Formats: sequence, C-alpha cells, structure tokens
Amino acid sequence: MSDGVIMQQVKAGDLSQASVLFRKYHRKIYYFLGKMSGDYHAAEDLTQNVFVKMIQYKNSYNPEMNFESWIYRIARNSYLDHVRQKKNLVYTDLEPFQQLSEKDEANPEEQYDRLHQALAGLPSDDREVLVLTRFQKMKYQEVAAILGTTESNVKVKVFRALEKLRTSFFQLESNQ
Repeated sequence: MSDGVIMQQVKAGDLSQASVLFRKYHRKIYYFLGKMSGDYHAAEDLTQNVFVKMIQYKNSYNPEMNFESWIYRIARNSYLDHVRQKKNLVYTDLEPFQQLSEKDEANPEEQYDRLHQALAGLPSDDREVLVLTRFQKMKYQEVAAILGTTESNVKVKVFRALEKLRTSFFQLESNQ
C-alpha cells in the first residue's frame, strides 16, 4: 500500500494508520531536522511535532501530491517555526570539531568531522538543500516540491551550496 493511500486512510479517520507512516518516516525526519538545526535534542521534539501536525492537518493532504514531499514540507515549516522562536539558534554540535589535533591531519575521520563543521557553518537555506539531496538522497524534483520551487532552481541552489561548502571546507583545512 502506498504512503498516499495510507494517508488517505488517516484523513478518513483511521488514525491507527498514522503509526505506519511514523515508523517509516520518523528517522528520516529526525535526521533531516537534526542536520538542519544541529541540535539533536531539539530534533526529537520537532520530529514529534511533525507527526502531530500530520494528524492535525490531515485534511490538507492532497492525494495527488507525493506524501513524502508533503511530510517534508511540514518538517521544514516546523524547523522554520523553531528558528523564528529561537532567533539566536546556533549549530550546537560543534564541540567535537573544536578539539581536533594537528596529528589527525590526514585522518579520514577528522576530514569527515571537518566536512560536518563546514556544513554546520553554511546558511540554513544552503544546508537544507544539501541535507535533502545528499544526506536524505532525495531527487531534485522531490526537493523542488518541498521547497515550492522548480527543479532547475534546486539544481542551481545545490551547485552554489556545494561551492560554499567546498570553500568553507578548504578554509577550515588551511586553518588547521
């Protein structure tokens, strides 16, 4: 049974079917929100809120729309609401990056950590398109539906975000 059909059942009042969608999507949503906010404790709460909103706004679901795009749009809006409430929200998961030693220069783990530090330093919009396309492995068309833009625009945003990430990564590397 497709996610859209399951959501139609939820929309019709069978709320037990919401647990099927929760089991399938809660980890993806949690990782998306965690990467976006940098705060995995907040991501837990935000993820719960996404599924509460899924039930609360079940009547707004359009069966012609891809369910995954719809739930990610709810997740994105929840994240943006969270940012508005916490105007000074910063990426709090940086402590491991500040402890890097020079002897780990060629260490792949250190480079992986530096990549995540560079990602954390990107503006929210850039981080979002990279998290969706690279970490969540969504297609440009799906990301376009989530962001409410065109596939071409997403491609441009990803290209520019990758350039910023590359610059930031090598800048961090040169500072080590």
